[in-house]
Amino acid sequence: MRLMSGELAKRAGVNVETLRFYERKGLLPAPPRRESGYRQYPADSVSRLRFIRRAQDLGFTLGEIGELLSLKGGSAATADVRDRAERKLADIRRKIADLKAIETALVKHTTACPGEGPLDECPLLQHLEGVV
Repeated sequence: MRLMSGELAKRAGVNVETLRFYERKGLLPAPPRRESGYRQYPADSVSRLRFIRRAQDLGFTLGEIGELLSLKGGSAATADVRDRAERKLADIRRKIADLKAIETALVKHTTACPGEGPLDECPLLQHLEGVV
């Protein structure tokens, strides 16, 4: 069974422009066209698109998703997939640590701010200017 762009997009829960974007990025193979020029996607494109979206939901970049798709379609071992997932997890943990440090700094500056008085005495603005 072959699907037209609109039908594929609907079944996968994306819009047609997303299909084109993934094609340009090499994540979705360009489909054959009918004589009329309309694209005809294979039915398994639905699961591929869902895979891409779920991987994005887990924080994988499009490049990383391309690697996962290559592993999925090749002769890779589950250890290869796990390795990539562990690298992504480490990256996420670094980002969480960075966000916690930002939160701590913002709490410090907002707590020190009386919420009144001249702007040149604002602790956050002083910090950003390198005064404090």
